Amino acid sequence: MDRSEAFALVDARIPSRNLVNHSVAVELIMGALARHFGLCEDEVKGWELAGLLHDLDYAETADDPARHGIVTAKELTGLVDDRIVHAILGHAGHAVRESLMDKALYAADPTTGFIVAAALVRPDRDLGAVEVRSLLKRWKEKAFARGASREQMDSCTEIGLTREEFLTLSLAAMQASSAEIGL
Repeated sequence: MDRSEAFALVDARIPSRNLVNHSVAVELIMGALARHFGLCEDEVKGWELAGLLHDLDYAETADDPARHGIVTAKELTGLVDDRIVHAILGHAGHAVRESLMDKALYAADPTTGFIVAAALVRPDRDLGAVEVRSLLKRWKEKAFARGASREQMDSCTEIGLTREEFLTLSLAAMQASSAEIGL
């Protein structure tokens, strides 16, 4: 499956534009992480697909979160690399997160919401004006972006990145393609 086929699936199956934007943002972060780790372009594309497709079943499983990830995994088996399927299962807690891709997807998922929240509280709502130091400051505010699990984002240490390094890479990836994610 190539990127255009994957995006068509996401666009058709996810009715919320915000969730489509979230999926694209996770795709962007995953690509940036894969490049940071020096992976070849084919592997980068696989990481990006994992990010783009990770919430494919979200609308279908919203009322039954225990199935989240499982429906997507069944649908994608045989269409994408098994490592992508495993990462999607891992992000939803249905598989042990073993590989670098698994761990990266788990950490990247809530990070997009945290970064978007930082942009939306700005008077200009400009993602380009968000700085890592403001993200680090907001990190300590429990009420800020409450749904973005700090513990899950902090699992970036499992891929060898500090919180600051991880947020720097994630923010830069999202800022570089802000129009693609509606910011």
